[in-house]
Amino acid sequence: MKSNDSIGNYLIKRLLELGVNHVFGVPGDFVLGFNKLLEDSDIEFINTCDEQGAGFAADAYARLCGLGAVCVTYCVGGLKIANTTAQCFAEKSPVVVISGSPGINERIKNPLLHHKVREFDTQYKVFQEITVASTVLDNSDTAYLEIERVLMAALRYKRPVYIEIPRDVVYLKGNLDSIPSPSLNSSNPDALQEALEEAFNLINKAERPVILAGVELHRFKLQDTLLKLVEKTNLPVAETLLGKSVINEMHPNNLGIYEGAMGNELTRQYVEESDCLILLGTFLSDVNLGIFTAHLNPKSFIYITSEKASIHFHHYEDISLKDFLNGLLTANLNYRQIKLPSRPQLPREYTVKSGEKITIERLFERLNLFITNDMIVMADVGDALFAGADLLVHQKTRFLSPAYYASLGFAVPASLGAQMANAHIRPLVIVGDGAFQMTGMELSSIVRYGLNPIIIVLNNLGYGTERPMQDGKFNDILLWNYSQLPSIFNGGKGFDIRTEDELESALLEAQNYQEGFCLLDVHLDPQDSSLALKRLTKALSKNF
Repeated sequence: MKSNDSIGNYLIKRLLELGVNHVFGVPGDFVLGFNKLLEDSDIEFINTCDEQGAGFAADAYARLCGLGAVCVTYCVGGLKIANTTAQCFAEKSPVVVISGSPGINERIKNPLLHHKVREFDTQYKVFQEITVASTVLDNSDTAYLEIERVLMAALRYKRPVYIEIPRDVVYLKGNLDSIPSPSLNSSNPDALQEALEEAFNLINKAERPVILAGVELHRFKLQDTLLKLVEKTNLPVAETLLGKSVINEMHPNNLGIYEGAMGNELTRQYVEESDCLILLGTFLSDVNLGIFTAHLNPKSFIYITSEKASIHFHHYEDISLKDFLNGLLTANLNYRQIKLPSRPQLPREYTVKSGEKITIERLFERLNLFITNDMIVMADVGDALFAGADLLVHQKTRFLSPAYYASLGFAVPASLGAQMANAHIRPLVIVGDGAFQMTGMELSSIVRYGLNPIIIVLNNLGYGTERPMQDGKFNDILLWNYSQLPSIFNGGKGFDIRTEDELESALLEAQNYQEGFCLLDVHLDPQDSSLALKRLTKALSKNF
């Protein structure tokens, strides 16, 4: 039976039902029909300056809302978001990539249409490598079925998916008979029970159990469940860099970030000496492990993610992270009187040294006191991330950064996605000058849509992360007058900052200015860097 909805409208309806109220992108002739359907729907299409900006914005939106979407044209648009989609795959961010393409009837006899690369399915083949599910809607009888299959994969695996719509298919009617009944993913009950029993025994016998909380607790919205478990059992919890802000970072059981030699020594010692390390939704990646300076004993692991479950060296199939965490919550685990190391605390005061040149250390000391409950920190790669890891955010999922894939240019467009996802938060964007020059043009989109992030540009004349590893002219970039950009975009305020008192004045004015963005151009010595970055680059330099 044919539906009253066109295939394009059916996809839009399903996105709305799954909580997607904004789609980011750049229009193009092969996707204009779908763009028009979006414009006539309850979804707001957010035009960005560049496709990469749209991809990063959709990524941030997905991290906060549970699903995001980006819409672009064929190849010249689609291939520009291959990088952002790869980041979503690597860091488990469920973004729906929607691409228009030449019509089915236009492909007869394989003509050389504009935007085509090699074959008509070249772009599709690229995205098959960097998504968890992909489809080309070239058959109206199966189009609804394919849309459901792909969307459910995004929700199940929390990874990006790809939907290509030939432009002569957008207005065709789909087949209602092909739509499957929704099915919920659940654990194998016998495997779950056995795994939980083994975990109960190990945790209750352990003298020093500790939770290492990872990124999947964000993605599967399990932060509140984790908090209930921590408060019921009094178990201490450390966060990975990707898992940062999974619970309030000033909670008495929060040990802070564990990142091998890059992190706090007390946190490192407590985690590495644990006789029962409960890894929940954690990636054992190089950056998460301080470039493998971590010393964790696999014999102590209870290691559960959405895709694998192992306890010591026993492996269990078909166990969901959510079911396992809920099982721990309802179990009869011991409540422990545990003496924890000194937990993270906000500095008591910050005294401005008038006329003193600003440094990375002093900048982040001040930002720690500047962060409020309604802020979300967006940290780009480099010292924005490594110094930013020591910032104490006040609520769950209030720190976003590409801490594994590590693509420069994330933070500015991500602030656009974050404020579209939640209009009640104000992004504090921390970005190096090199990363800003890649995607800073999205300030134009930020002005267009009336948003108000506070953007801190770490202006150290180039790629500061790379200088300690291997320096050369290739690390230098052109000095921009960043504080003058508001005059170009006809909105926002700019501040040129070299000293502590200039920083103080700018932060206070930015806090009070709600009508648009504020950009703080913070001039730093090119050789200045955080202690965490120095430790990281020392480890990395051994590879050069």
